[in-house]
Amino acid sequence: MSTAKTNTSVTCADLGFTWPDGTVVFEDFTLAVGPGRTGLVGVNGSGKSTLLKLMAGELVPTSGAVKVSGELGYVPQNLTLNAELRVEQVLGIERIREALNAIEAGDTREETFAVVGDEWDVEERARATLDRLGLEHVTLERQIGDLSGGESVLLYLAAQFLRRPDVLLLDEPTNNLDLEARRRLYEAVASWRGTMVIVSHDRQLLDQVDQIADLRGGEVNWYGGNFTDYQDALAVEQEAAERMVRVAESDLRRQKKELADARIKLDRRLRYGKKMWENKREPKVVMGERKRQAQVAAGKHRNMHQERLEEAKERLTEAEEAVREDKEIRIDLPETEVPAGRTVLVLDDVVLRHGGRAELDVRGPERIALVGRNGAGKSTLLRTVVGEIPAESGEVRVSVPTKYLPQRLDVLDDNLTVAQNVGVFAPGATDNTIRSRLARFLFRGRRADQEVRTLSGGERFRATLAALLLAEPPPQLLLLDEPTNNLDLASVRQLTSALQSYQGALIVVSHDVAFLRELGITRWIRVDEETTEIDPL
Repeated sequence: MSTAKTNTSVTCADLGFTWPDGTVVFEDFTLAVGPGRTGLVGVNGSGKSTLLKLMAGELVPTSGAVKVSGELGYVPQNLTLNAELRVEQVLGIERIREALNAIEAGDTREETFAVVGDEWDVEERARATLDRLGLEHVTLERQIGDLSGGESVLLYLAAQFLRRPDVLLLDEPTNNLDLEARRRLYEAVASWRGTMVIVSHDRQLLDQVDQIADLRGGEVNWYGGNFTDYQDALAVEQEAAERMVRVAESDLRRQKKELADARIKLDRRLRYGKKMWENKREPKVVMGERKRQAQVAAGKHRNMHQERLEEAKERLTEAEEAVREDKEIRIDLPETEVPAGRTVLVLDDVVLRHGGRAELDVRGPERIALVGRNGAGKSTLLRTVVGEIPAESGEVRVSVPTKYLPQRLDVLDDNLTVAQNVGVFAPGATDNTIRSRLARFLFRGRRADQEVRTLSGGERFRATLAALLLAEPPPQLLLLDEPTNNLDLASVRQLTSALQSYQGALIVVSHDVAFLRELGITRWIRVDEETTEIDPL
């Protein structure tokens, strides 16, 4: 385990942050991040995204301070861009382009040249940056509303790479990106020469970093190397920690036995002393003194063994705390079995908005993966199925209760608590029933009363998934759009396990091929100009 670099670019000093509902995230938190690429990891809810928002100035600390050396760039987990903005505006080059056009038209004013400054090649650099991230087809005049979610993320990343800030904060940057876009991002991150802090669950992306900062229990432990190196080091640590637990448990058993043996011996001595007193074999004064000394010695002996036992318990507690048992979501999916021959969904010669044709017949508990490049229409197809977007033509027939988990996780009311949101989806369920079910999603006690707006990305996902799965009636067709985007690796494993046991029909949009394979996908469909069944990836 290494220490942070001394030449720091971001410093958090005695940082404290508490949400308005009283939930404490950080208290007397200290962190120093130096130049290079740092991967910030930790379980969902540990405060990773909140920390990045504090660094970026999006949130104000309750106490302490954050200091950033130089210009800062920040790409949040959930982008909210004005759909009417043009690409050039997002890239921050609109005024420079206007000045360049004015100069070409004969404008010789000093202020016009001042706007351009040294940025005479800004259009060429902007175009090169867009091309590098796979946005060759996107013009500088195009509106954001015409781009897909993945393309919007790439555009925002392009804006940061074009600016080249001294410090760049990235929160789950590979969310919604297709395989080719992810590859391009990996290359861009690997070539970064400033200070970069990345929050991500993407192992390939985290293998591009120089060091790992593990946020756990309000503190950070540093590990040199990339994510693979971190996992190796952690495995060694955990093996040693588990060994110490076994040693501590053995010591505790020994101390308990010694205390029990000591008590037996003391009881024997007390019975012998009582017998001697009753038989009056020695003078009363002598026997009284012996009794007093025996009681003092017994007390000291008993206290010594009790102290050793307490020390052994403390050592066991410390050893157990060093062993990680990260909590995972536990989902008991509703009984949603669909007979093999039952029609679940039919898309009959459907023409989607923005083009593309979809022909699809889903029967029984099929598991379908929708794959394809960013902007191909995968999310549009799902939203057409649930009626959010009308089809241009053709017919959509859904025959079973259906629930849809969107990329943006915007189905919950930010101003309601987690429990209240679930109540909206299941109005017939009692408060006790809702809370007992939410516990399986790790929302226990006060956590069920957190307002949704205070949740981390992973917590919001769990809350959204809980609301959908606990809805009335339970879904027999689940539509999932990039469901692993905001989950830590432990939660991805648990989600995979839960979906493997799901008896209904499943349609999943994902760029995580390993996740899709583990789900037991039965049909792979590429979405482009038209839906086409393909061989398994």
